[in-house]
Amino acid sequence: MNSLEKTDFYDLVERIKDSFMEIDSEIMVDLKKQDEEYADMCQELGEMESRYPFILEVTEGSGAISLTAKEHEIVRQYMSRMFEKETIERCQIYFRGHTDGYAYLKKIGAI
Repeated sequence: MNSLEKTDFYDLVERIKDSFMEIDSEIMVDLKKQDEEYADMCQELGEMESRYPFILEVTEGSGAISLTAKEHEIVRQYMSRMFEKETIERCQIYFRGHTDGYAYLKKIGAI
């Protein structure tokens, strides 16, 4: 391996930092294609946000708001479903890190 190739592989951490948002986006796109449950969850959450605009007021707005008991239950269900979705995403990122790490170690000849 020449010195340029070594440099390319040994700055992995910086390369990942620089392109993390793109990598993350790719992982989510792949996840939607590969996992029907995840894709359905994303669609369900989007539909809830459209049907119940107060959800975004709670999650992204500012200032005081007031919810009815029914609205509060809808927000609670939304947050629960969002937590499930994010858990799937975290698992996918974790496993992708392992496969990328393995490929990296193999490429530099460590394994």
